[in-house]
Amino acid sequence: MTKIILSPKISKRIEQGHPWVYDNEVADIQGDLQQGEIVEVFNHKKKFVGKGYANPRSHILVRLLVNHPKEEINRNLFKKRIEQALKYRQQLGYQGSFRLVFGEADFLPALVIDKFNDYFSIQTLAFGIDQFKNEIVDVLEEIFKKESLSFGIYERNDVPVRELEGLEQKTGFLSKPFEPQTIINENGFKMLVDIANGQKTGYFLDQTANRAALAPFVKNAEVLDCFSHTGSFAIHAAGYGAKKVSAVDISEFASKTAQENAKLNGLESKIECITANAFDLLSDWSKENRQFDVVILDPPAFTKSRGNVENALRGYKEINLRGMKLLKKGGFLVTCSCSHFIKPDIFKNVIYEAALDAGKIVREVLYKPQGNDHPFLWNVEETLYLKFYILQII
Repeated sequence: MTKIILSPKISKRIEQGHPWVYDNEVADIQGDLQQGEIVEVFNHKKKFVGKGYANPRSHILVRLLVNHPKEEINRNLFKKRIEQALKYRQQLGYQGSFRLVFGEADFLPALVIDKFNDYFSIQTLAFGIDQFKNEIVDVLEEIFKKESLSFGIYERNDVPVRELEGLEQKTGFLSKPFEPQTIINENGFKMLVDIANGQKTGYFLDQTANRAALAPFVKNAEVLDCFSHTGSFAIHAAGYGAKKVSAVDISEFASKTAQENAKLNGLESKIECITANAFDLLSDWSKENRQFDVVILDPPAFTKSRGNVENALRGYKEINLRGMKLLKKGGFLVTCSCSHFIKPDIFKNVIYEAALDAGKIVREVLYKPQGNDHPFLWNVEETLYLKFYILQII
C-alpha cells in the first residue's frame, strides 16, 4: 500500500480529524500512487494518521475514511457508516425525506445521499468514492428495499467538480428505472420533487427547518420571495397566512414547478410566480417604490471558490441592500448564504454594511445554520455552509 508522509510544516488539523490532505501538505510519497487507490497517511514522525482514497489529479490528494491501521475500507465499512447516519437522523425524528449522508460530516467524504420518500438521489463527488458506487447502491438496497415496493436510486453526478477529479458528469438510474418525480411532505406542505431535473440532488432539503421558522412573520403580509426556485419558501409563506406572495426565479422550469406546487397546496390564488432576474427586478421595483412586509433572499452560492469571495461579497451586499429598500419600516428580511467560503462573521458584516448604506437599523430576530440532517463538524469547517437570518429592518 502506498504511504503518504505529511510535511512537518503543516498544521495539526489532519491529526485532529480533518479528512482532507492537500497535495501541498505532503513531504513524500512512497510507492506508485494510482488514481482511486487506498493509501496510508503518516505524519512527519512516521506516526499513522489514517487511510483513505487518493487521487494524484486532485488538489485534495487524499480523503481519509479511517484512523486505525487495521480498519478496512470496504462494503462493510460503508454499510456501518450509512446505518450510523440513518440512526442519527431517526433519533432526531427525521422520516420520509431527508439528507441521509452528508459527506465528511457523516465520515464518508465526497458522498451525498438524499432520501425522497422511497427514492434515493446520490452524488459521488471524488474519484475514490466513485469506485465504491456499486457497493453503496448494494448497501442502500439491503437496508431500504425490503421496506418499500417503490424503491429506486438515481445518480445526480452532473456536477463540474467531478471533472476536477478526472470523472465525467453523468446522471441515470442505479436501480430499476422508476418515475423520478415524487411528492414529499415538508412541514405539512406538499412539494413536488423532480429527482432527475431539479437543482443539485432534486430539492434543497437543508432549509426545511428554516422554512418552518417563517410562520410568525408572514401572517397577513405581502411577501417577496427572490430566487424562489420551486417555491418552497413561497408555499410556506402563503400556507402560514401571507396575503400575497411574489415568487421570483430566473428559471422558467423552476417557476412552472412553483406554480404546480402552489396548486398542490391550494395556494395558487395567493402566489404569483414571476420568471425574471432578481437583481434587475429588485432594482426596477425599488425605482417604482414597491414595498413589502417580508423579503426573502435565498440565492444560489455566489462563489464556489476562495478566489472569488470578493466578487461574491459585492453580490450579497447588493442584493441585501436592494431587499432592504423594498421593505416597509419594521418589515422582515429573510436572507441566506449557502457558500461555505462566506464565513458567518463575514456574511453578518456584509449585511450590516448594506444596512448602513441603506440608512437602516437591523434587529436580529433569528439565526440558524442548515438543518440537523446536514450536520457540521467543529473540526471540519467546510461542513458548515448555510447561514440563515431573519432580521427586522427599522
